[in-house]
Amino acid sequence: MTRTGIGIRTAQMRLERIVGQIHVYDGVGKGKSRAALGVVLRSIGLGINAKTHNRVLLLRFLKGPGRIYDEDGAIAALQQGFPHLIDQVRTGRAEFFGPDEIVRFDRLEAQRGWDVAKGAIASGLYSVIVLDELNPLLDLGLLPVDEVIHTLKHKPEELEIIATGRAAPPALLAIADLHSEMKPHYHPIAIEQGIEGIEIYTGAGKGKSTSALGKALQAIGRGISQDRSHRVLILQWLKGGSGYTEDAAIAALQQSYPNLVDHQRCGGDAIVWRGQQREIDYVEAERGWEIARTAIASGLYKTIILDELNPTVDLELLPQEPIVQALLRKPRDTEIIITGRCLNTPAYFDLASVHSEMICHKHYADKGVELKRGVDF
Repeated sequence: MTRTGIGIRTAQMRLERIVGQIHVYDGVGKGKSRAALGVVLRSIGLGINAKTHNRVLLLRFLKGPGRIYDEDGAIAALQQGFPHLIDQVRTGRAEFFGPDEIVRFDRLEAQRGWDVAKGAIASGLYSVIVLDELNPLLDLGLLPVDEVIHTLKHKPEELEIIATGRAAPPALLAIADLHSEMKPHYHPIAIEQGIEGIEIYTGAGKGKSTSALGKALQAIGRGISQDRSHRVLILQWLKGGSGYTEDAAIAALQQSYPNLVDHQRCGGDAIVWRGQQREIDYVEAERGWEIARTAIASGLYKTIILDELNPTVDLELLPQEPIVQALLRKPRDTEIIITGRCLNTPAYFDLASVHSEMICHKHYADKGVELKRGVDF
């Protein structure tokens, strides 16, 4: 989503780029690995619609066997739903370690993973390669930065590379085409009152809706591991009409998990401009909120994604107090994920147990590079 003038532009038809870009997600806030998985889901969904094979490699550094990570469930859901399109490699030891604990084993595991990455990049087999936790690997000195930079700079032209993790080194940021930093925000009210299960992703950087898609995958995967049904509702505001690639991704999810994923969009097929809201904009926003309010109170869903709720409230298409009250009364085991940028902070931000602001340091669109369907929008 990009902001233009006094309105909020949630989508537009663009010419598609062919050249693959290097994405870097870093920062202390949550959402980095999930944003990468959201991009993966979008790419797979587009490939299914176009009857092509968008094959993906998930290479996870510093995540050896023996530990459970947040994104494990999401990856399990991807692999079960699309078994011939997802490859995964994990390297590293199970324990966490710091700069003073680097041992020979860590370097060997890092090099083993990087050898796999180099082969995959050169093979031309993959359309997307995720290098999860590559950033701290370089920061810890476990791989030669110059070699990694040289390999990434000479990747196949059409290949998308996504690198995640804290502390991306300057040399990697210098060659990145996109750099989003996840900055955490903490809300004392949520901490003091013990409010859990409300996550907010906002800011001008890339990764908000894609993190939400990754969360949907995570919920489905958690249900699979527990032999239970974790139903997901994805509700999108300001996205009427057609041509949104999230639809292809969600359709792919519904195809693999038809009884677990519900999807509803609301909004007109036009940009909503601040100060020029139409009656249909209010009607559609309220229709979406009635669906959301009922879903939250029902306890039917384990995960509810309220995509672009923030700009909807920012445009004053919905009042804030009913949203605050609905969130306060949600079932304890229901997770709510709210996305979208906004100029004015809504009151319900104080209820967030997780709040990541995506800060845009660099975006290839700013250099005139066309955006790519299935990766960017």
